[in-house]
Amino acid sequence: MNLALWLLVATPTAVGVLLAVVGAVRKTAAVQSAAGLLAVSTSAVVLVLAVAVAVGRPSVQAPFLPGADATLAVDALSAVMVLVVAAVTPLVLLFATGDLGSDDARARFFGLMLVFEGAMLLTVTATSFVILLAGWEVMGATSYALIAFWWGKPAAVRAANVAFLTTRAADLGLYVAAGAALAGTGSLALTALPAASGGWLHVATAGIVLAALGKSAQLPFSFWLSKAMEGPSPVSALLHSATMVAAGGYLLLRVRPTLEATEWAGPSVAWIGAITALTLGAVATAQHDFKQLLAASTAAQIGFVVLAAGVGATAGGTMQLVAHAAVKSALFLAAGAWLTALGTKQLPALRGAARRHRVLGTAAVVALLALAGIPPLSLWATKDSVLAVVAEQSLALYAVALAAAGLSAAYAGRAIAVVLDRHLSVPPAEQVEEQPAGRVAGRVTAAVVVLAAAGAILGVQALPAIQERYADSLGGGAVAPGPAELAASGLLAVAVATVVVVRRRGHVVPAGRLGAWLTGWLALEPAAMRIAVRPVLALAHGLAVLDDRLLDRGVVAFPLLIRTLARRLSAADDRMLDRAVDGSAALTRRAAEGTLRRGEAAVDGSVGTVA
Repeated sequence: MNLALWLLVATPTAVGVLLAVVGAVRKTAAVQSAAGLLAVSTSAVVLVLAVAVAVGRPSVQAPFLPGADATLAVDALSAVMVLVVAAVTPLVLLFATGDLGSDDARARFFGLMLVFEGAMLLTVTATSFVILLAGWEVMGATSYALIAFWWGKPAAVRAANVAFLTTRAADLGLYVAAGAALAGTGSLALTALPAASGGWLHVATAGIVLAALGKSAQLPFSFWLSKAMEGPSPVSALLHSATMVAAGGYLLLRVRPTLEATEWAGPSVAWIGAITALTLGAVATAQHDFKQLLAASTAAQIGFVVLAAGVGATAGGTMQLVAHAAVKSALFLAAGAWLTALGTKQLPALRGAARRHRVLGTAAVVALLALAGIPPLSLWATKDSVLAVVAEQSLALYAVALAAAGLSAAYAGRAIAVVLDRHLSVPPAEQVEEQPAGRVAGRVTAAVVVLAAAGAILGVQALPAIQERYADSLGGGAVAPGPAELAASGLLAVAVATVVVVRRRGHVVPAGRLGAWLTGWLALEPAAMRIAVRPVLALAHGLAVLDDRLLDRGVVAFPLLIRTLARRLSAADDRMLDRAVDGSAALTRRAAEGTLRRGEAAVDGSVGTVA
């Protein structure tokens, strides 16, 4: 079983690297067409391995540094996430085989997607900072390559830069946390963090929270998720559902004991999650682009996971992650299918889209109903599992979270109203983003149907027996929502969605400055430019000027100083030392001559005396 755990991580990573390298070297049609089949087959093998390790719960260890071994393990929480990642990936890759264009970059795409999967599996099975940082870094680097997959489009490259640099800035917190953990505990094991001494516990916790919020696009980092929509639709589906964006929420659930040990971290994280769910839900209602709506809703829905980690509702947060992965991957794939078939993802141009391709449209509407929280679909029960714990701790926090749940029904209802509209729209030329294919491949529809069905079936998580099983396995937040709470939240979702669909026909976008502010993602990117980027660039410019005017001149002046000093010393040597030598020689010569004369006189005197 230990071998299965190593293979779980190594298989997609190795095959992915092989595909990317071979695809770059051999760009033949045969290699590119075979890449998709190999990728889907590999992900199917990974799914089998995931089931094996989820059942067997192995743990493996490799020496790295004294007190800092590289360790992987599967427990109840990581078993759930391993299954989610491994189950969603093959369906996303199957979709990509039918949706991706037949250009010479298919092998690179499928290779990067497999490496992306391997990085997430490494992250969720990590029990030490050594492995966690490795998975975290590879995931970030691969996301950059996937968002900028169409590197010939300047917008895609710029978007990848924003996404990478934003998450990268937050990732620095994880390095700070690792250093603080080693200083405070003498170990890099995640389980040792609550016992960190002195202020190291608070430093480590702050670093982890910062990194997790950045990865999961929580406030104030949410804007990078909007930029990530420049990538291919399968990338969006995997990134938003089961990998990178989910990783931050998962990490906070993993380190819940550490959050609790600090006293301040839990409430702070809970409020950030709730406010993100509320504000990004409002952002989602204002979007005119379907993928942008889904992106904002991702930040909002993961906000419930972050909220769960903050209040200790580990079971509810995990259920929310599972349900959201199925629902959101289905919706992003549906958006990609409509983009391919109709040439647009603009909501005004998608009117009646569900009626054009009925099987695909039905699956998408089911997923949207689940996103709205309509009973008995999945995201109805999971939110209430979180809210039940929140209500026990803070009524103010509960009110914010409940309002966020109502907004879920609003933005999902808006999308439903558009795609089910009886008046089919023909996209105007300015809203056509690519040449429409006019059809949807069978495997594309199949992938969306399976994921949407999973999003519906996962409503069984509302059953008391299932909730008790989650609570017993994961611990924390064992408060289950009662029938009255479930009924109330279900009625709220139905009422809000009905108002939006029937009365407003999807026109719920606020007008004026508020609408522009929400459509522009709360102006978070310009704010980040003013608060962080420009001051840093100004500091860098100042240091560059200092370097040019002081350090560079110092470097240039120092040899000149040495040369001048050498010249002066040389002149001094000529004037003083040489004269001293000459003077010494003259004195010596005079002394010798005097001695010689005295010697001659003495000899002559002696000779005269003898004579």
